[in-house]
Amino acid sequence: MSESNLKHLEKIKEGIDRSDALTEEEKSDSMKRIEQWYREDKAWGTFMKELSEISPTVKGLLAELGLL
Repeated sequence: MSESNLKHLEKIKEGIDRSDALTEEEKSDSMKRIEQWYREDKAWGTFMKELSEISPTVKGLLAELGLL
């Protein structure tokens, strides 16, 4: 996995963890998908699509982070 993708993933994890708008279930599901992506090393676009489908809040958070 590229260094750039690792940095983006860390940024996403931090944003999710700090979010007050996400439920604990949404945070947990997001983190599980991130960990799965680490293991599978999916294409970035596919990963972002799947992650943003968790909830509109996650999608908004990714957009706020400049990743969508």
